[in-house]
Amino acid sequence: MASRLRKSTAEPEAECKMDMSPMIDMVFLLLIFFIVNATAIIVKTDPKVEPPVAKNSKRQIDSSGRIVVNVHEDGTYTAEDFDRVKLEDEDAIYEYVRDMKTRHEKLAVKSKLHLRGDKDTVFRHSRTAIRASARAGVDQVVFAVFTREPKR
Repeated sequence: MASRLRKSTAEPEAECKMDMSPMIDMVFLLLIFFIVNATAIIVKTDPKVEPPVAKNSKRQIDSSGRIVVNVHEDGTYTAEDFDRVKLEDEDAIYEYVRDMKTRHEKLAVKSKLHLRGDKDTVFRHSRTAIRASARAGVDQVVFAVFTREPKR
């Protein structure tokens, strides 16, 4: 009996070790879960449209529900997929905004018109896009601007 007691107290340097591999596995599983469930909101920018500079502009925090309409210098319109979706006139803008608004409503997101107008565009072209989106039921307008001159 005494020999068993001596053996159990003989090694004071030995310490309890915890196996960390299940903990690391759990961290990786949680990381993968959050990455998969995260939604990335990316607004494509048309390189042909150069927005104006506004010193007092504020960055929009909530970027969900954006319906992007690009207004070019010559008065033509394109959607966010500028290489595929050309908007010919006010009726085409109205239909595009209405369709995007119904998509957002299914996701329970409030729609906003994200207007990217070229700095040399006449305002009446922007007003046409605003009027078309108002007809479609989108009453919030976000104007895209630079806070300072972009680097070239």
